[in-house]
Amino acid sequence: MRTVIVCVFLGLVIYLLWPGSKELPAQSAPPAAAAVLDFDSPDSTVAVVNKQRPLPADYVPQDLSDAGGVPLRAEAAEAYRQMTAEAAATGVFMSAVSGFRTGDEQDHLYVSYTGSFGQEEADAISARPGHSEHQTGLAVDIANPDGTCALEACFAETLAGSWVASNAQHYGFIIRYPAGAEHLTGYAHEPWHLRYVGTEHARTMHDAGTTLEEFVGLPAAPGY
Repeated sequence: MRTVIVCVFLGLVIYLLWPGSKELPAQSAPPAAAAVLDFDSPDSTVAVVNKQRPLPADYVPQDLSDAGGVPLRAEAAEAYRQMTAEAAATGVFMSAVSGFRTGDEQDHLYVSYTGSFGQEEADAISARPGHSEHQTGLAVDIANPDGTCALEACFAETLAGSWVASNAQHYGFIIRYPAGAEHLTGYAHEPWHLRYVGTEHARTMHDAGTTLEEFVGLPAAPGY
């Protein structure tokens, strides 16, 4: 019996010490670092502009291009042209009514809304100067060519409104101010207000049903 035990012990020692006799556990690769989103730079396609995050007063994009009669950043303009062309091929037509606006143009618009509706209502439907996404050159307001429900919530129920709600993300656009998110975005539902963020991010936000603030991890911005 002692001989058997000694043999087993010697065999175990040889197994443990013999080169290559056992495999070390594979080392798992470190997880890939999550992409860092630049939501601070005005030139970033995921720049967040809201009631808490103004743009530089004199900011103007340097690569504006025509997008159906309104100026947008070149990348967004190309995506918009592709989107409207492919929508038209399916019998859905839309027109751009507003793209890039300067800070001064936004000021005139906001003053007009304030004079017509009062400041509280104006703040729910229009950005104060310096706080408008339109100044980034990445936002476009669209409408039906015949003006049906132009700049009204009922635009969502029209053919064009329904089409962009289902398809805009494939071209890099999101509906920036969705229904039910007023407490996050600070604005009433605007189914006509599209914001370019790039196809990858747009699809992620669309599928998750999140706002831009939620996507980049910023707090809600319901007020100034």
